[in-house]
Amino acid sequence: MVARRLLRSGSSLAAMLAAMGVASGACAQQASGADIVRIDSGRLAGTLGTDKSIRVFKGIPYAAPPLGALRWRAPAPVKAWKGVRRADRFGFSCPQHLRPGQMLEMSEDCLTANVWTGAKSAEERRPVYVWIYGGGFNEGTGSDPQFDGEGLARKGVVVVTFNYRLGPLGFLATPELSAESGRSASGNYGLLDDVALLKWVQRNIAAFGGDPGRVTIGGQSAGAGSVGFLSMSPLAKGLFHRSIAESQVRYPRDPELRYLNTSWRPLKQAETAGLRFVEARGTRSLAALRALPWQELMEGSNAADPEVDTGTAARPPLFRPAIDGWVVPRTYSETLAAGAQNAVFYLAGNNLDESGAVPETAFDQLRTNPPARRPGMPNTNVTLAGYEAWARGKFGALADDFLRLYPAATDMGAARASNAAIRDNSRVSTWLWARDWSRTVKQPVYTYFWTRALAGPSQKLRGAFHGSELMYMFDSLHANDLPWTDEDRKVADIMSSYLANYVATGDPNGAGLPQWPAYDPAKPQVMEVGDGFGPMPIAASPERLDFWQRYFATQDAW
Repeated sequence: MVARRLLRSGSSLAAMLAAMGVASGACAQQASGADIVRIDSGRLAGTLGTDKSIRVFKGIPYAAPPLGALRWRAPAPVKAWKGVRRADRFGFSCPQHLRPGQMLEMSEDCLTANVWTGAKSAEERRPVYVWIYGGGFNEGTGSDPQFDGEGLARKGVVVVTFNYRLGPLGFLATPELSAESGRSASGNYGLLDDVALLKWVQRNIAAFGGDPGRVTIGGQSAGAGSVGFLSMSPLAKGLFHRSIAESQVRYPRDPELRYLNTSWRPLKQAETAGLRFVEARGTRSLAALRALPWQELMEGSNAADPEVDTGTAARPPLFRPAIDGWVVPRTYSETLAAGAQNAVFYLAGNNLDESGAVPETAFDQLRTNPPARRPGMPNTNVTLAGYEAWARGKFGALADDFLRLYPAATDMGAARASNAAIRDNSRVSTWLWARDWSRTVKQPVYTYFWTRALAGPSQKLRGAFHGSELMYMFDSLHANDLPWTDEDRKVADIMSSYLANYVATGDPNGAGLPQWPAYDPAKPQVMEVGDGFGPMPIAASPERLDFWQRYFATQDAW
């Protein structure tokens, strides 16, 4: 989709100002004083949410547009504006590949933030939640209604969503870019956007009634990957205090980590792949590449990376973060071994129907109409032949042990056994990651397993799928048109209360909520949330737990 032009020939000055989001003097005078805040780049006029006690500020620039010479550079400061800038509509989404039926207004001028706050003045100091969207580092937007911050703002949280660069615009690495950087590093521009946003929060969130000393970052899928990288990055140290990673936080010896949206690339490998990518566009000149329309750069960029051995057919997205020695200096295993991660609270979990597990109501359709493979997509096994081939390829010498613990003799039995194994894998893997994380970080860790199928048409085919928890965590049911039930609203109230408590104190527990125990390496359990609330075992038997630990011990640390 071609980005809409901001200015058209023949536009009046007032129209041009409106297009840029800057109110004229008359417009500024009409805004309520309570809805105007002053940040370091100028004054903003916000609007009210559907709940009139919540103020909303949309499309706030937190960095200069990464256009022209600023493409593939660290974010530059925002140019201050005069007058009062209207902040009543979301900014452009960053360029990306659209899903079928999806409509987004896109532009490289996309580095904007959105704030929801119930604070009445800048004198308040409410806890802050900064949300990083997922999408395989190739899609997503901070304006997604799933992330509507009004529900959490009603519970005392100042919510920030934002856009960061995606695909080749956010994660291209080449030797020329590395040399130009002055740090021998390239490929992590999307993560540098995250860091710039967090610095913006430190400078400005008090104007919205937020507390810069109580900032939590959260994300799902690739957003969870970003949370993990920021939690290991020295550039982000001190900019936030707690982390929430929804899905795919894994033990470094779990091969699943290699293709999921938490995967990384060695810098040299990223540079080599980047060279192939830019040479296919007819040049290695950075000036020529910066002059190309972004649409040409996006063509063919949503490819899988064929160079990663995952033990299965699954492959990660090509464009994703790199271990560059600067933004992300070390791998997961190296960071944990050195105790070099940032000392932050952590909350992490997985979902019932993700990483290849699916609801039983989807088995028949997946057998007759298997989906096309895409980057980051896991293996789903719904036939006996497919299940046994997957097990032999993945577990090698341990395959007989695996098939004894997860036996199957029919297609239905194989699909159920595959589900059980995939779910045990994710729970055990996250439990082992928490053990290693906690060895040097004394702040508590909380883990969860989400089990509720999302209401609506996806229920039978997707169940409690990857991302199905988001609207419950945000309590954004009001902003999303699905056939919600009273039980859905109750679950959303519980989940958003857990989240608000954690953002405020580092502990999800509070009055009237089911007790959520902190991670304990002596107890192989995880907190079920969704259809039930309470601790559950990470594997169905001690033998299965022992198998996964033996299997991981045979794998290279990632």
